[in-house]
Amino acid sequence: MSPRIPRPQRSVPLPTHPRFITLEGGEGAGKTTVLNALRDALLAGDEEVVSTREPGGTPLAELIRGLLLNPHADRARHEAPSAETELLLMFAARAQHVRETILPALERGAWVLSDRFTDSSYAYQGGGRGLDAGFIAELERRVVGLQPSLTLLLDVGVAQGRERTRGRDLYPDRIEAERDEFFERVRAAYLSRADAEPRRFRVIDATQTVERVSEEAVHQLRDWQAGA
Repeated sequence: MSPRIPRPQRSVPLPTHPRFITLEGGEGAGKTTVLNALRDALLAGDEEVVSTREPGGTPLAELIRGLLLNPHADRARHEAPSAETELLLMFAARAQHVRETILPALERGAWVLSDRFTDSSYAYQGGGRGLDAGFIAELERRVVGLQPSLTLLLDVGVAQGRERTRGRDLYPDRIEAERDEFFERVRAAYLSRADAEPRRFRVIDATQTVERVSEEAVHQLRDWQAGA
């Protein structure tokens, strides 16, 4: 008898929620300003809006954020995290974020706007660090179990984005301090994901003025709401 060959398992799409929207992009893309513009647009319609961020979004997740982004590991207590540790800490914070902040807000009918979500792990730990995308997908399925319905990717070249942040932070965090080559890989990973999921992603040219980028983001939100 010939050996039985197992059939490849079909990937089951993760559930989405129509009121869950994320912002993604590299350093200096202007996500914070755009998130505020989206929040104001939704609040104008008397909607409840929860604005949050990753890593973070809960007290415990914010503590993990400190471990992840501290530019100088406290050598008296611990070393800098490896790429795998970084990824797992990101998902630990995300699991807490989803269960304590995102899902409760969605369940009561609020909009949730998140500055970064799982796409950032595919970009930074997958593209930037070179970790296996399949492993990230498995963590996403088992630990997160949720995708946004709309993701706005603010795209800007690495050189321009880093120039914008140069005077913003006196001490860049551990990831911001990476070399340009790292951020080129991050940007390529983001654009690859947007190309693979055109129904969810809207790519916005973030080389424009922050006012123009914010206007375009609100337009994309309204357009998506009209077609949802």
